[in-house]
Amino acid sequence: MCMNSLITVWNALPFILGGSLVTIANVCVALGIGLALGVPLAVGQCYGGPVVRRLVGLYVWFFRGVPILVLLFLFFGLFVWIGLPVEPFMLSCVVLGLTSTAYQSQIFRGAIQSLPQGQLKAARALGMRDAVALRCIILPQALRLSIPGWANEFSILLKDSAICYVLGTQEIMARTNFVAARTHEHLALFAAAGLLYFLITLAGLHLLKRLELKMQIPGYSAGME
Repeated sequence: MCMNSLITVWNALPFILGGSLVTIANVCVALGIGLALGVPLAVGQCYGGPVVRRLVGLYVWFFRGVPILVLLFLFFGLFVWIGLPVEPFMLSCVVLGLTSTAYQSQIFRGAIQSLPQGQLKAARALGMRDAVALRCIILPQALRLSIPGWANEFSILLKDSAICYVLGTQEIMARTNFVAARTHEHLALFAAAGLLYFLITLAGLHLLKRLELKMQIPGYSAGME
């Protein structure tokens, strides 16, 4: 029985590995969306007016409070209602990206607030506009300090991406479940899928750790003398 399970996993491995490419692409696109939208939200929450701060807080509260599975079905229904084409991979990227935006905005907000407030005042004293000071002084430091939190967000997104199989996204879980339903080797196949997720997590965290060491700031990053 054990040998049969191993043979089944080995035969299904190329098919499941194809799903890992979809999973990695899903996570990378979601991280990119979270980065592109999370930075402006963080800046708005730190330096915006009361209305902007309330709106950002409402966005963060909603996407951090509603489960990913509910959001997937909610956006599926919204896309159908509006008449937009429902493509599982694209929809998964949108939902994960918007959810990641809420979390990444708080990562960036914490990094911005950890910087000495005198830097912005000094830039103003030199005649620099706030927008220029933020772009050239504050954000480059904050983004570097956010890398450890960003690595944690990568791990969370990778695990959350497994839920996207309910929409038919052909990622690791969808393909594993497809093979398991036909071979009835659920334990061996899902153990292999879990190992694959683990290896992808290790590889991603290793790359982000190297990025952190390369971009670290003396006096602010761990590991500096």
